[in-house]
Amino acid sequence: MIDENTGKKALRVIVSGGGTGGHIFPAISIANAIVAQHPDATILFVGAEGRMEMHRVPAAGYEIVGLPVCGFNRKNMLKNISVLFKLIKSQRMARSVIRKFRPDVVVGVGGYASGPTLKEAARMGVPTLIQEQNSYAGVTNKLLAKSAKKICVAYDGMERFFPEEKIIKTGNPVRQNLLDAKVTKAEAVQSFGLDPAKRTILIIGGSLGARTVNESILQHLEEIRSAESVQFIWQTGKYYSQHIHEELAKDDAVPNLHVTDFIADMDKAYAAADLVVSRAGASSISELCLLEKPCILVPSPNVAEDHQTKNAQALSTRGAALFVPDAEACDTLVPLALRAVSDDAQLQSLGKNAGKLAYHNSAQIIADEVLKLATK
Repeated sequence: MIDENTGKKALRVIVSGGGTGGHIFPAISIANAIVAQHPDATILFVGAEGRMEMHRVPAAGYEIVGLPVCGFNRKNMLKNISVLFKLIKSQRMARSVIRKFRPDVVVGVGGYASGPTLKEAARMGVPTLIQEQNSYAGVTNKLLAKSAKKICVAYDGMERFFPEEKIIKTGNPVRQNLLDAKVTKAEAVQSFGLDPAKRTILIIGGSLGARTVNESILQHLEEIRSAESVQFIWQTGKYYSQHIHEELAKDDAVPNLHVTDFIADMDKAYAAADLVVSRAGASSISELCLLEKPCILVPSPNVAEDHQTKNAQALSTRGAALFVPDAEACDTLVPLALRAVSDDAQLQSLGKNAGKLAYHNSAQIIADEVLKLATK
């Protein structure tokens, strides 16, 4: 397709994947970086029906097509019969989308939809690029890597999983508004109705919440209540919000605990925090490193190949994070957080070491590689 203003062929890119904010936010950042360099570009997202990308992507200003693909059920193999049918249908739909849209390049960011989309793109001769966010590559990306032209990674040692000549170390893109934030710490703390004179611990379990992290807080409410110089911002996740509010209503109020199911202004939440308690998703880790935030990582055990534990270890072995295994969190997380937030030397060391692992301009670097593939 020819651009009317330049008379040149207009760039067309498909970005596929999603499922969680950890996949969606980097995908949108890459799309924004492509458009910043190539304003006439047309970008189409391909996601999974019923997943959060189906409303987050349009909210960011991009068109999205949903595939019926879903994950395999490892506990009940009989249920995978319908999963296979959905996969076959998704591959047919992906082929139709690619044929109709005619992309110059297809980018996969992980998540259910990226598998059939990149597989069909490669089969049809369209160059593909994979953005692997974790320190341990998933099965789908290892398979897709065989036909991918470029593989953008965030950690050393990824030649264990991918052909070394295809690998480019770029880091993981993060939400641009976090880097552009101008709010002061005092303003950020006050926006949550809290006291700027107190130390603040931010608890986030990812975009969907984290059951173990939430249970850890509920089991230590008395310690939190009695911590007079410390306050908490607690994002519970929408899945757990009702249960948590019911549990909190059974006891006396905890005035130093700000509870919310979702934080829209993460720039303010990070600015307010002296210490962050988080799952160890790749996107969250990238944000924490770029912002040089001291953190305690509690990896989710419910992810493929236990990649969050490997992400957390990649930081904790470098003194860039404290690491609490999920199975130990209910006993140790809150006491550790209360000790850590009061230790100035430890906070400073964690933040400084996290900053050393940060990658800047990741989205722009990946966009450059996308454009190189598109113009070949």
